[in-house]
Amino acid sequence: MPLKTTCIGAYPKPSYLPIRDWFSVDNGMTGQGAEVTRAYTAALAGWNDADEEKFRRATRQAVQDQVLCGIDIPTDGEQKRENYIHYHCRHLEGFDFANLTHKVVRDGAYATELPTVVGPIKPMGHHFLTVDYEMAQSTTDRPVKITVPGALTVMDTVADEHYGDRAQLARDIAEALNFEILALAEAGCTHIQIDEPLFARNVEDALAFGIECLQRAFFRVPGAVTRTVHMCCGYPDHLDDTEYHKADPAAYFELADAMEKAEIDALSIEDAHRHNDFSLLERFRHTTIILGAVAIAKSEVESIDEIADRLRQALEHIDAERLIAAPDCGLGLLGRKLAMAKLSNMCAAAKRV
Repeated sequence: MPLKTTCIGAYPKPSYLPIRDWFSVDNGMTGQGAEVTRAYTAALAGWNDADEEKFRRATRQAVQDQVLCGIDIPTDGEQKRENYIHYHCRHLEGFDFANLTHKVVRDGAYATELPTVVGPIKPMGHHFLTVDYEMAQSTTDRPVKITVPGALTVMDTVADEHYGDRAQLARDIAEALNFEILALAEAGCTHIQIDEPLFARNVEDALAFGIECLQRAFFRVPGAVTRTVHMCCGYPDHLDDTEYHKADPAAYFELADAMEKAEIDALSIEDAHRHNDFSLLERFRHTTIILGAVAIAKSEVESIDEIADRLRQALEHIDAERLIAAPDCGLGLLGRKLAMAKLSNMCAAAKRV
């Protein structure tokens, strides 16, 4: 059997959508800037049925593109999200998106103005990701994966003016995430992924309370659901930026044993942008590894041979049944043409291996 393949989350948005996102670089918005947040807030006020149809069309195209490339477990492409974090926060109580607060984030990688935590974090009482899941799943018979931002990553992408207690804020976020994750499972979603790139940047918090928050977020999720955690080292706001401050890849080794003991089924790590020492894979005896096989911040398209060779090297350290090929992270920076070229080569390499 060939290796299975999946995507991580974001897929390039078509120009006809009424929103832009963090990956927007063609309209004067600089990636993770406050301009994107304010523009999305303004766009929300004017959404109508015609806009919803555009989102359905974009989601259908994103899923179909992935399937056409050969992806076994596609995502919804996060077509309704300005980014994978704030979209979820907009559906929770306690966040102020009108009054943004300046903050340095991602271990000093950049600074921007962010939504502010002004009260207790809790669900608003209605579900929203189930709508996105059902929209995406209706376009394919392959299982669609839905992504959710992790508690530490949410914390780093908002400004806390209420709690003053990082651990308690993280726990409340995790409880709110669990509300939505259980609804996804009830709706039939069998692949749910929590994105926690902040684990690699803040190993201390990850070990102190971050993994506990993963357990809270996945609490009571049925066994039929594959519980995945994505943990990349971070990416810039434009392609081929060689100066971007990424997390230390040694964090993977520091977290390996704890992640192996955590109640998760699969762990997604990057490898294409910056190769790992594959002895890392031997630390995982039960956890499936989703290995980044193509880079998402480089315009060069990896060849099938190159990808296949790296996957074969990985298989010297882990069973084939526990290795899945994927991009390093979301595909939004690449644009549709580059994204499909990379996915097609990745899937061909996985079949060859």
